[in-house]
Amino acid sequence: MDCKAMKFQLPSGRLMPLIGFGTFQIHGRSLIREVLDYALAAGYRQIDTAAVYGNEEDIGHALKELLPKYNLRRGDIFITSKLSPSDQGDQALQALQQSVENLNSGYLDLYLIHWPGAQGIPGNHPDNVKLRSASWEALMKGVELGLVRDIGVSNYTVRHLNELLSKNYSVRPAVNQVEWHPHCHGADLKNFCKSQGILLQAYSSLGGSNNPRLIKDPAVVQIATKIKKSPAQVLLRWALQQNIGIIPKARSKEHIEANIDLNFVISDGDMNTLSNMTKKEKYAWDPERIT
Repeated sequence: MDCKAMKFQLPSGRLMPLIGFGTFQIHGRSLIREVLDYALAAGYRQIDTAAVYGNEEDIGHALKELLPKYNLRRGDIFITSKLSPSDQGDQALQALQQSVENLNSGYLDLYLIHWPGAQGIPGNHPDNVKLRSASWEALMKGVELGLVRDIGVSNYTVRHLNELLSKNYSVRPAVNQVEWHPHCHGADLKNFCKSQGILLQAYSSLGGSNNPRLIKDPAVVQIATKIKKSPAQVLLRWALQQNIGIIPKARSKEHIEANIDLNFVISDGDMNTLSNMTKKEKYAWDPERIT
């Protein structure tokens, strides 16, 4: 199957592309327009952003101009944004409305609680539990109001997911977006999400911003050389081949095109090598410390 056609069915019944275009740390109206132009031309149909990225308005402005260029309508693309930790709790619905307004998109396809903790509260404070529950209840109202089609979470551990699911809410989490790459992954989280019908979506697939340790790992480089692909393509295909969503970000046309050019297969032996590296390292924040 063409990797661009790979999709996951969400609780709403809508289909989410497994490959998305990440926009973390991409700022400025002209740059946003340029990279989204490259991305849409290359075949990306999912765009991932967040309130804390500070680029929602520029994305909305660019899409208004670019969708007609590619004969696309709003329904042809999938837009994800995320709730800022500063808006956890009763402010969550207002924050969702603001993201929809910023993106000028009419609605969001997916909205995630970005972090299980709340800004300004210690990680071990019990109010984190109350606030993220209040956030979920507010976002369910957002689904009822048509502001968002599906809702989910980001940086949730199995413990956080169990807590959410134990409340038997009428709207179930669609996605859990987490740091996920050969130096940082766990079978327990992967298996739990699969058992609950939650899409596991990877960020920092290449090891994080300005951090070359993963992409230059000798095992990754060796496999890439053998199959005549770039280390980045190998790392992205490793996740995709496990039916894990990916949202690579890039600024250059060359890298944007390469990151969706994943119509190849990594052998079982090489998949095993990548999945069983002795090096274990997180390159982003650690949610385990959040109560």
